[in-house]
Amino acid sequence: GEIYVGGPGVARGYWNRPALTASRFLPNPFATDGSRLYRSGDLARRRADGEIEYLGRADHQVKLRGFRIELGEIEAALCRLPAVREALVLLDRPAAGEPRLVAYAVGDAEPAALRAALAAELPEHMLPAVIVTLERFPLTHHGKVDRAALPAPEPLARRAFEAPRTPSEYLVAEAFAELLQLPQVSRDESFFELGGDSILAVRAANRLRERLGVPLPLRLLFEHPRAAELAQAADALRGQASAAAPVRPARRQLARVTPGADGDTSFQQSKQGQP
Repeated sequence: GEIYVGGPGVARGYWNRPALTASRFLPNPFATDGSRLYRSGDLARRRADGEIEYLGRADHQVKLRGFRIELGEIEAALCRLPAVREALVLLDRPAAGEPRLVAYAVGDAEPAALRAALAAELPEHMLPAVIVTLERFPLTHHGKVDRAALPAPEPLARRAFEAPRTPSEYLVAEAFAELLQLPQVSRDESFFELGGDSILAVRAANRLRERLGVPLPLRLLFEHPRAAELAQAADALRGQASAAAPVRPARRQLARVTPGADGDTSFQQSKQGQP
């Protein structure tokens, strides 16, 4: 959540800026002396060990493809990697194409390695589409990162097409292409990288439940956004459903022994449960 600062050191407000003062300096709900709390605009979370971990600025929250994303959380994840010294994440809005997350990292690692490391920690919709590595950040005269001087990221190129290999992969790739209005989707392309959002994800899950014949939960699409991965997960789900299906016991044939009047015995078969 957002960090609020209280105590004797908190100022009374901004000089000659009553509107800004009213939005940032709020009555302290934990005190009765009329003191105030200052909304810092900084985000943090309390870890399991009790430490407070800084995540970034609250005004750096963006909405992308239906998801609210804290850019500071991505920056913090990058900075936790040993090869990264500093990180900055922006929402890039190219003149042509969909908005995308772009990360700038000061360090020695390759962008592909950084993205793979992030993929193990962050959900798919929070992964930067492009990671640019730099020796240092350009700075303004005030010592802050000069965002206008950052190098422009290269246009996002789609991967070479790799055809689906299984019937399930074909059905998943076909559904992705239909919903994203693309001529075709490779088996290793991500639904969200291609422009999918949370609303389209619901439609994709509904369509795939019908076509694959499995009760595909929506979360699987977020956990496995690539066609090949989702198809494999759906096949595994189908196998689990088959294994859990109840097995009907065979109806046994019973022999009824009927003694005859002359002492002979006759046998008459009947199904179990029938007279």
